[in-house]
Amino acid sequence: MNKWSLMLIGIFIFTLKIFAQNSQWVTYSSSNSGLPSASVMALAIDASGNKWIGTYGRGLALFDNTNWTVYTSDNSSLPSNYINCLKFDASGNLWIGAGFMSEGGLIKFDGQNWTVYRTDNSGIPSNAINSIAIDASMRLWLGTNNGLAVFDGSNWIVYDSQNSKLPNDIVYDIAIDASGNKWIGTPDGLVKFDGTNWKVFNTDSSNIPQNTVDAITIDSNGKIWFGCGDSYNPAGLVAFDGTTWTVYNTSNSSLPDDIVNVITFDASGNQWIGTSAGLAKFDGSNWTVFNENNSPLKDGVNAVIIDNSGNKWIGTDALFGPGLLVYNKDGVVMGLDKSEANTPDRFYLAQNYPNPFNPTTSIRFTLSRREHVTLKVFDLLGRQVAELVNGALNPGEHRVAFKAGNLPSGVYVYRLQAGDFVQQCKMVLMK
Repeated sequence: MNKWSLMLIGIFIFTLKIFAQNSQWVTYSSSNSGLPSASVMALAIDASGNKWIGTYGRGLALFDNTNWTVYTSDNSSLPSNYINCLKFDASGNLWIGAGFMSEGGLIKFDGQNWTVYRTDNSGIPSNAINSIAIDASMRLWLGTNNGLAVFDGSNWIVYDSQNSKLPNDIVYDIAIDASGNKWIGTPDGLVKFDGTNWKVFNTDSSNIPQNTVDAITIDSNGKIWFGCGDSYNPAGLVAFDGTTWTVYNTSNSSLPDDIVNVITFDASGNQWIGTSAGLAKFDGSNWTVFNENNSPLKDGVNAVIIDNSGNKWIGTDALFGPGLLVYNKDGVVMGLDKSEANTPDRFYLAQNYPNPFNPTTSIRFTLSRREHVTLKVFDLLGRQVAELVNGALNPGEHRVAFKAGNLPSGVYVYRLQAGDFVQQCKMVLMK
């Protein structure tokens, strides 16, 4: 074989490798991976970039981009194989909301140990957990089938239709805005709770198009976005800025279906909306729709999360196609050799130094890509006492000085948000 033939073969092999590494779509199913054969209902990414996948009836899967580990009620302390939601706290613990009918509960997993909270061993009001949010004081807010529960690691507070203005005991979703207000989705309206006062938005009191509210997300401008309506009366995607309600549906936009299951934002502020008929990207003006006509996506979308490489991880019903897909317009990146990277490979918020401090301390954080960043300080009541950063920052390491000369001694929480990444830590001011 002459040198020209060898060169052509080499170019061909190199091209195949580049194509394989830069394909816009990668798909996972039970036939080509360790993914369980079930609908994917929830997704989360830990600080190491591992993907955690909650399924409907087949347990919890861990994928490190190479290997799969599946946890079920048979091989772990999971009380149920029906996983509804996943959330990491600032300490790296994974909180798992599980439940189907009476089977389930809240589970904490630190990588080795499982702690299960159920109605028979804690103050949790229901064993069906629909959603998890974590506030600036690191308290868990849980949407259950029997009220809204708050858990600080020791104590439980439960709000329901009997002891509060919550209009329904079923809570589908919870989101927390920058001011600490809780936005709560129920079958009977959208609820705002500031810790003292309740305000209910329904079809009688506002211009909300339907009372059923789920999939709540808050953008960088504080606008509330949510899916509205149920499978019998779907109403599409709704935006609320505190005054004006804007509705996007299949009649007035390119939204692929009026049943909206999940909404998330990428680093550029684009929305990625999972519906029962595919995935939509919305930049505020233009729509791009992904479904069986132009992609490997063949099912309804239940979960979307975006990793530090900009890959969109998409969980589906898995009825006609793969249960997990990865999409990146510029080519899916499944990992980066750290020795070749010029920027950090993950977002990270470090412990302040010195700690305790008086009256000045330094807060360090790293960004793996350019993002709009906020760094805020809260007291233990969740009240904001300082805003240290609010703007776009380039990738790399950043340090910010916090001067607390006008604050009393005590414990404070500093919270970093960069796109979808949120992490918070505690610090002690000791005068």
